[in-house]
Amino acid sequence: MTNEMILFVGLGVLALIFLMGILARMYRKAGPNEALIVYGFRGPRVIKGHGTVIFPMVENCRELSLELMSFDVAPQQDLYTKQGVAVTVEAVAQIKVRSDQASILTAAEQFLTKTPPQREGLIRLVMEGHLRGIIGQLTVEQIVKEPEMVGERMRATCAEDMSKMGLEVISFTIKEVRDKNDYISNMGKPDVARIKRDAEMATADAERDTAIKRATALRESAVAKALADQERVIAETASQSRQAQAQRDLDISKAQYAEQSRKQQAQADKAYEIQTNIMQQQVTAEQVKVQQVEKEGQIKVQEAEITRHEKELIATILKEAEINRQRIETLALAEKNRLAAEAEGRAAAIRSQGEAEASIIFQKGEAEAKAMNVKAEAYQEWNQAAVVDKLLTNMADVVRAMAEPLAKVDKITIVSTGNDGAAGVNKITGDMTKIAAQVPALFEALSGMDIKQLMSSVQAMKDKPKANGDAAQQH
Repeated sequence: MTNEMILFVGLGVLALIFLMGILARMYRKAGPNEALIVYGFRGPRVIKGHGTVIFPMVENCRELSLELMSFDVAPQQDLYTKQGVAVTVEAVAQIKVRSDQASILTAAEQFLTKTPPQREGLIRLVMEGHLRGIIGQLTVEQIVKEPEMVGERMRATCAEDMSKMGLEVISFTIKEVRDKNDYISNMGKPDVARIKRDAEMATADAERDTAIKRATALRESAVAKALADQERVIAETASQSRQAQAQRDLDISKAQYAEQSRKQQAQADKAYEIQTNIMQQQVTAEQVKVQQVEKEGQIKVQEAEITRHEKELIATILKEAEINRQRIETLALAEKNRLAAEAEGRAAAIRSQGEAEASIIFQKGEAEAKAMNVKAEAYQEWNQAAVVDKLLTNMADVVRAMAEPLAKVDKITIVSTGNDGAAGVNKITGDMTKIAAQVPALFEALSGMDIKQLMSSVQAMKDKPKANGDAAQQH
């Protein structure tokens, strides 16, 4: 019985858990940022911010995001303004699904099966179309200077179309407006020039006011300075006048005081001089007495000093003089001996040197005499041969001297006048032969000797040694 009850209870718990799991699977919740679109046998309904039970097989649901969608609105083609100026506009749009059930159902009807990029593409096309129409109604100046107005017009113009899609435009902001013809950049130049001109004019006015105020301040400062200088000069003059008067009174007082002082000083000096003279006389008298006493004492002292000095001279000076005399005599004797020794040494050296020089001269003269005797004997024995040798040796120099004029001749021109054999080159050769033939005659004329006899003597002298040699061989 108990086991069956436990079994029933367990089965009941399992069934309850199973039912709770099924109910949990059937219950769907929707967050605050989304809407749950339920459709089925009970018809379409919107669940937002709470949950509901979805019966399987008879009902189904889809989620629709209610979050804010932000995307850029930037048409690829240029937009033309009211003036016909092509501009490029870039804007940012903030769009979301409206919160009421009708709008949610309308948005679900149009966008529920589309992806977010597809949804944004459809919305961007609508926004770009309305932006093109609004830009065509405005000028460039309005677009650039009043971007809030452009955003308001876009929200107002797109509201109806966005409402038909269950959407609403939260904001529309112009990010950038530009053109290719520099219209926008030139648009501000007049204002810039005007602002610059106004600033320069304001600066000039300020500088002018500053200069005027500065000049006024300088003038007032100069006037005040001049008045102050005048007052200072007046005060200085008055002060100097008072100082002069005070100085004059002071000088007078000083002069009077000085005069009185000089008088009193003169009287005092006179009295002092008189008293000084009296005292000086007394002092002089006393000095005379003292001098007399001093002289007497000095006389006695001098007499005693003379006596002492005489004794001292006898004791010292005479003895010192005797010692000096002996010392001088000793030094003189030593100097005499030294000079005598030096004289003897120099005499001996001079004598030795003279003897050596005389010996050298004698030997030299003896050698020269011997050489002269030998030379004289040689001349006596070989007189004839030496003369012959000398003459014959110098014969070539004589011939050379005779032929020297011809050696200095640079060029000889020979002129032949006939067939004479002595003319031409032969003539020159003959003349040179004649000159050489005149040499013996010239030799005889200069030496006074017969050259033939000399030659015979030479031949005899040559034969004589041969005969002597043969005789020696025979012996």
